[in-house]
Amino acid sequence: MLKKLSLVLLLSIAPFIANANNVKIGQNVAAVSVEKGGEIFIQDDKESYLPWRTEQMLGKVRVIQAIAGRTSAKAMNAPLMDAITNEHFPESDYQTTTVVNQDDAIWGTGALVKSSTEDGKKDFPWSSMVLDTDGVVAKAWQLDDGTSTIIVQDKSGRVLYNKQGKLTEQDIASVLKLIKKSL
Repeated sequence: MLKKLSLVLLLSIAPFIANANNVKIGQNVAAVSVEKGGEIFIQDDKESYLPWRTEQMLGKVRVIQAIAGRTSAKAMNAPLMDAITNEHFPESDYQTTTVVNQDDAIWGTGALVKSSTEDGKKDFPWSSMVLDTDGVVAKAWQLDDGTSTIIVQDKSGRVLYNKQGKLTEQDIASVLKLIKKSL
């Protein structure tokens, strides 16, 4: 009987454990600064990096895609990124910020992660791309290793949506609706 009760209790809290980060709906994300790596800028086809802080995300509606430096994590929510691109949201009011955790890359692939992130900035110059060499964002927000986390925030930085892992079609529709409502 005690084993059955323990199992029921464990199963009932499993969904909360699976999405156990410290990003809370209705609050701002924990302030963090990326000094090693940073936000990527492209000028004359050359990359440069500047320190990046969460405060820089204020003033626009944002989808924050915090991903491990792994191909599987990037692919996990590619359908959402495609849907956002197809919506053509106004750049004056909306921006996607992708934070790539280079510290959560498969051993020996750090240079590939950096190159891929720089290519992403070239392909999507209107997006904010951040290479987090030491994984300080993932640590500050307590994000799971090897995955993708999608956060939607309004212009004041208040979190409207937070989910770790692959989004469903219904999740994607919800994210798009939240963006439109917040613009």
